[in-house]
Amino acid sequence: MFSLLRQNVSNATLFQLAAELSWLFAAVLLVLGLEGREGIAHSEAALLALLFAVTIICLNGAFGLYNRSQKLSAGAYFLRVVLAPAVGIPLALLVAQLVPGVDVLRDKWIVAVVLSLLGLLLVRHAIVLPLVATLLPHRVLVLGTGPEARLVEASLTSTNPLGMRLVGFYALEKMQESVVAPSRVVARGSLEETVRQLGIDEVIVAVRQQRGGVLPLRALLDCRLNGVQVTDLARYFERVHGQVPIESLKISWLIYGHGFRQNVLRGIVKRCFDLMVSAVLIVVAAPLVLLAALLIAAEGGGPVIYRQERVGHHGRTFTVFKLRSMSQDAEQDGKPAWAQSNDPRVTRVGRLIRRSRIDELPQLLNVLKGEMSFVGPRPERPEFVAMLTEQIPFYAVRHSVKPGLTGWAQVRYSYGATVEQSFRKLEYDLYYVKNHTLVLDLVILLETVRVVLLGEGAR
Repeated sequence: MFSLLRQNVSNATLFQLAAELSWLFAAVLLVLGLEGREGIAHSEAALLALLFAVTIICLNGAFGLYNRSQKLSAGAYFLRVVLAPAVGIPLALLVAQLVPGVDVLRDKWIVAVVLSLLGLLLVRHAIVLPLVATLLPHRVLVLGTGPEARLVEASLTSTNPLGMRLVGFYALEKMQESVVAPSRVVARGSLEETVRQLGIDEVIVAVRQQRGGVLPLRALLDCRLNGVQVTDLARYFERVHGQVPIESLKISWLIYGHGFRQNVLRGIVKRCFDLMVSAVLIVVAAPLVLLAALLIAAEGGGPVIYRQERVGHHGRTFTVFKLRSMSQDAEQDGKPAWAQSNDPRVTRVGRLIRRSRIDELPQLLNVLKGEMSFVGPRPERPEFVAMLTEQIPFYAVRHSVKPGLTGWAQVRYSYGATVEQSFRKLEYDLYYVKNHTLVLDLVILLETVRVVLLGEGAR
């Protein structure tokens, strides 16, 4: 497991990224006909190929092709495989305008499309996956046979993390409850012997109650000293799913765990990014906001900008700006109500601007003012915050960073409109608060492109 600025990346994923990047780089050089071509230097061709390859890899990431935390249908996977180069190749050509000789690639863009699309599919399915299974196997043993162990099994089955293979479960003597299939329980003597004989690379401790001598701590220590990775339930879900499971969370883990860093440099970099990008986007988005405002006014009259109090950084309230997407009497009884999927209060124009996220563009003013950031947990209304803080443990932790226009929960989870959904979204917000870096912010911004283009989590 490799940590890139606190973002865990498996060796198998690194291998896949390296293989696909190498192919894209080579494909562009092939298109350019590097050998014997006049008018473009080798260094310029290499730079153009690198720009192209990095852009396509980033777009693949934005469309979730490296995210295995959710299982895609064949149709959804094919759509993303096609859309990534369809968006990425024109973008790569646009970025490459700074490189001399780009006209050569523009003339052969169809060849570039075919080579990149077919080549990536070939590299991914005919080379990377078989080689990872053969050369980079990651054999996992789950310690425990109770509900938590079954949860890990369901997780590994649904996500099928690249290179990871569930070998079986190790039953604990002091735990009688077992909900896993008896055939999956391994019995080869002591834990150390079982780990050694089965060639285990990682032991996942799937036991909620760990007191009273339930865990074989000495055996786990021996495994750790022999180079076997030992992972608790919270860290497993954090690594594989990008979420922190609240059910297994202890306050000591928040206090002593890694992450949750709030340093001055990170704050300065984030604020400078917010200022520069929001200032540019306010100008660029102004015609789109004006058009949407005219459509809103034409449909129902009344105010086109909706103002609402929200809870932000450190629990301070502020006024958020949005284009009005609901009818003017949406809360005529004066009681706050969550927006629902296919909410009848949403107007026809409102449905369009909510699906495309155009209604959120006025919040660029909130970003410019410093009340929000581009990336962070979505701000909630004070009434909902008070209710959720009472019902959900650690809910207030999300207010330790600025709220955002988009966030980790928004790109990894559907729109939340109930306490249970807010509970699940908090697990993603906690992951962001714990691990937020510039790299993670860029990943979220890239994945937001996919969410908007595919209409995911439409409200």
